[in-house]
Amino acid sequence: MASLRTRVPRLLVALLAVLLVGCSAAAAGLNSFQSPDGRYAFLYPTGWTRVQVSEGPQVVFHDLINSDETLSLVISDVNPTNDLENLGSAVAVGERLARVVIAPAGSGRDATLVEAVERQDGSHTFYDLEYAVHLNDRDRHELATVVIDRGRLYTLAASTNELRWPKVKTLFHQVITSFTLQI
Repeated sequence: MASLRTRVPRLLVALLAVLLVGCSAAAAGLNSFQSPDGRYAFLYPTGWTRVQVSEGPQVVFHDLINSDETLSLVISDVNPTNDLENLGSAVAVGERLARVVIAPAGSGRDATLVEAVERQDGSHTFYDLEYAVHLNDRDRHELATVVIDRGRLYTLAASTNELRWPKVKTLFHQVITSFTLQI
């Protein structure tokens, strides 16, 4: 029978191994992206590639295998004295984003706000938004986070088809909540 003196170190080593595996699994499958000016950063899924677009989002990634899975960052100018709370609650901003950006009149899309959550990261307020989006030929699911900083509204959105949603839901939540303002 092993003495207490030999069992305790073995238990500590085993516990440490479990903790390290758990920590690495949480970040597994994600790569880091940081803006050239160091202003913002976020994680994106491994196996996704950045694509250049001439108009629209500043940053776009898509999955190489499931090319209709996308991650995009749109940066818009707003009144420099505005903060997110001045635009309304998470629900109000989420509903406005659905009407104006995701499914504007005449687009053939219908977007339903599923959930709207406010979270704090340092001195910044973020609104995390979830949508079910219906198009004529398919249904999609989208997560987005919005934040205002120094007269800019940042909107990071991840989108997939509804059939894949259950498989990527946790990953997309990690991506969206990873968005941070650096300076």
